[in-house]
Amino acid sequence: MPSCQNCGSFVTDDYVRVFAPNGMSEPRVCPNCEDLVRDGADVRQARARRT
Repeated sequence: MPSCQNCGSFVTDDYVRVFAPNGMSEPRVCPNCEDLVRDGADVRQARARRT
């Protein structure tokens, strides 16, 4: 079962297929991460907390 590398939350195989870079089996961040967000091919600090 894949999980987020940042927060450890469960993510689906479809989420990994769409949002993880090619060759990676786990995404670097997920929608549950409050402190990081995807920014194109990179990951950056969130500018504001998500609610």
